[in-house]
Amino acid sequence: MSAARRLGVLGGTFDPIHVGHLDVAEAAQRALRLDQILFVPSHDPPHRPLDPHASAFHRFALAALAIADHSTYRVSDLELQRDGPSYTADTLQTLRNEGWQVSQLFFILGADAFAEIATWHQFPAVLDGAHFVVIARPGTTLEAAAARTPQIATRLRRPDPDLIQGTTTFVFLVEARTRDVSSTMVRARLEAGRPIDDLVPRAVERHIAGHRLYGAVDNLHGQKQRVPT
Repeated sequence: MSAARRLGVLGGTFDPIHVGHLDVAEAAQRALRLDQILFVPSHDPPHRPLDPHASAFHRFALAALAIADHSTYRVSDLELQRDGPSYTADTLQTLRNEGWQVSQLFFILGADAFAEIATWHQFPAVLDGAHFVVIARPGTTLEAAAARTPQIATRLRRPDPDLIQGTTTFVFLVEARTRDVSSTMVRARLEAGRPIDDLVPRAVERHIAGHRLYGAVDNLHGQKQRVPT
């Protein structure tokens, strides 16, 4: 594969995927001129105390539906096929084993997740496996997130697509306007019998309702109602 190609990797539980995830992907792609973005649903998210609410099958399907209109996005079952905790370090190693170079890989995450990076498996070595692209998120500034890990201050850079060369990896801090949405918010709306059309793509909304995920269902008139438990 061409050394000029750049692959963004956006991991997450996607329980469910929402417009905030898409905003983060778009901001990273624009800032670093990424050729493609790989959405990677987690099988066993190590920082989450409880199992995902939806099955791996549905979370993969929801991600695929969410990105269907984006020609440069695709979804991968790389972590869903792997047993044990879904560690980012292992995922990046798998991609390198497939032929991707460190300089071609860009792991994308929100500032809220980056604030906890010091607790990640194989930190700080995991930062050597790819460039990291940190996107501002409502409630967590880039400065506040970066301040949590002063030991990696020398890696921090503002986005500069022309800076990338060799095997030196950076942590790019990207200011962007991303919608204030979380998977918890989506599930809470559904549990309350409220609409989620402003939180997720339409195809995702339809799949959730059609399969009665997170306590929602469509009635014959397309309105949301609570599924009895």
